[in-house]
Amino acid sequence: MDKHEDLGDTGMNRTTAQDTWRAVAAATGPADRAAAEAGIRLAYRSAGLAEPARVLWADSPLAAVALVRGLADPGRSVREEVRTRPWAEERRRVHDALGPAGWAAHWQATGAGLWDLTRALAERIRAGVTEAATAAGTGGAAREATAVRLVLLDAVLGQHDAAWLAAFDGRGERLAGLAAVAAHAGWWWPYENVAVVCERPVELHRDEAGRLDRGDGPALAYPDGFALHAWRGMPVAADFLAGLADLTPERIRAEENAELRRVMLEYYGYDRYLAASGARHEHRDETGVLWRVELADDEDVVMVEVVNSTPEPDGSHRTYWLRVPPSTRTAREGVAWTFGLDSAAYEPLVQT
Repeated sequence: MDKHEDLGDTGMNRTTAQDTWRAVAAATGPADRAAAEAGIRLAYRSAGLAEPARVLWADSPLAAVALVRGLADPGRSVREEVRTRPWAEERRRVHDALGPAGWAAHWQATGAGLWDLTRALAERIRAGVTEAATAAGTGGAAREATAVRLVLLDAVLGQHDAAWLAAFDGRGERLAGLAAVAAHAGWWWPYENVAVVCERPVELHRDEAGRLDRGDGPALAYPDGFALHAWRGMPVAADFLAGLADLTPERIRAEENAELRRVMLEYYGYDRYLAASGARHEHRDETGVLWRVELADDEDVVMVEVVNSTPEPDGSHRTYWLRVPPSTRTAREGVAWTFGLDSAAYEPLVQT
């Protein structure tokens, strides 16, 4: 039998697994506690360990870290046996069966795209937990942050291990317990005597690129109120977002942080800001109109105003605003830049 067939490695199987685990990574709502606990016990047995005497639940990774730190006798972490070792062995088996090129192609077709999203989300959660726990701690900030990070190193990422689980879907019995927990719960911590597992988020909001993104509330939120706020992937404070609804050009210009000022501009609308700020008309040609607004301590806002040549159903022509680099000097140069071309090479047959 061909080794690819032996591994069940068909395009349909890969697509189905990828879709399934992508949905798992983005899942919100209450965990299936019974199914998750069964998965935890299976993961211990598969690793040759006795099942944990207790499984404790927390409403967020932040609450789970606090719970772990307060345990009297959890025993040593068994993450190595439960998660690290079986994954490494399974990866080696599949890699050896497919060969280096086959493994690379298989990873690209299954877990690679999802990995970028889950890795970034996990990093944000770790940072958010560390920040929140440090702010609430009674010891020194550096000592508290170190203690929290050490607990986070013991975590198995549950649903946010979806990229690897997509690559190994249906391939290893030793991963069945890990897969069951991931499908039904959030992060979890395996110790000799106890396992701590947390609920999934109740809210998750992302932009088209998969980054955390929401302008009117938390982009990621857990049942106990632990939450992360972000705009286009950039971490922001909750009170900053609350103030976006009342933005004015003067407030935008007064913001000293250049990154936050860009968030304000995106939320307020570049076209609206240009109109309200006395934008300077710099150039006009058949492609559009180039406008510029100078900002203190930041790069100029330069945009090309273009009109869609295709009429709307009511016969009108829609206007679009394209932000271009501050060095842009002509409208044609700006429009060409949005297509990855220089102005000499940009010759549209029909401008849309």
